[in-house]
Amino acid sequence: MTGGSEIEVLFSAECIARRVDTLAQRIAARYEREFLVVVVLKGSFVFAADLIRALDRAGAATRVDFITLASYGDATQSAGAVTLTHDLTEDVAGCDVLLVDDILESGRTLAFARDLLAGRGAASVRSCLLLDKKTLRKVPVEADYVGFEIGPAFVVGYGLDLAHRFRGLPYIGVPRA
Repeated sequence: MTGGSEIEVLFSAECIARRVDTLAQRIAARYEREFLVVVVLKGSFVFAADLIRALDRAGAATRVDFITLASYGDATQSAGAVTLTHDLTEDVAGCDVLLVDDILESGRTLAFARDLLAGRGAASVRSCLLLDKKTLRKVPVEADYVGFEIGPAFVVGYGLDLAHRFRGLPYIGVPRA
């Protein structure tokens, strides 16, 4: 039991760590020069921290900045509209950018962020998503790098929350009432 709810584990901490290392190796091999990692807060912060450390171990040269986009609030489904609530501090013009986020679901957040960065003159915008829920796609967009493909279940842990709970779990799971 965790905070009054039982969590069915989908991906253990060890499984996640192995996948993050694999992603970092693939990403590092793609970039020949320094690139900017743009982390979409809040849900991806744990994944992004682990990925950035793994990229460093893989020999990648990175800079990091953060952006906050909102579409969920306290709900378990996207409200449909994406809003920018905290902007970057870095100028992305001419930069290769790796956008890091937690879940690719409807596609609205990824499309919004890609368009925003491209519109600001990024040389390239690639994306790395921890989870992909292909069955829930509303916008035709795909990630360049994906940790795990999952079904439509709402998941928590490893930075992902349900009304601000469960972010600190070291694994990803489905809450059961």
